[in-house]
Amino acid sequence: NIFKVECSVGQSVNAGDVLIVLEAMKMEIEVSAPVAGTVKAVAATVGTAVNTDDLLVTIG
Repeated sequence: NIFKVECSVGQSVNAGDVLIVLEAMKMEIEVSAPVAGTVKAVAATVGTAVNTDDLLVTIG
C-alpha cells in the first residue's frame, strides 16, 4: 500500500531522492528517483494498493 507521497508535479528531484513510501507487512519501503529531473506526473494515491510494474511517478 502507498503510505506517503513525498513529491508533487513540477518538483525538481535528484537521483536518490525519496518519491514514495510504501507500507508492506508493517515495514516502510522507500521508492527513490532513479534519475534527476522534474516530476511530470504522480499516479500514486495514499492508501491504494500497488502491484509489480505499476507506474507511480513520471520524471522527465
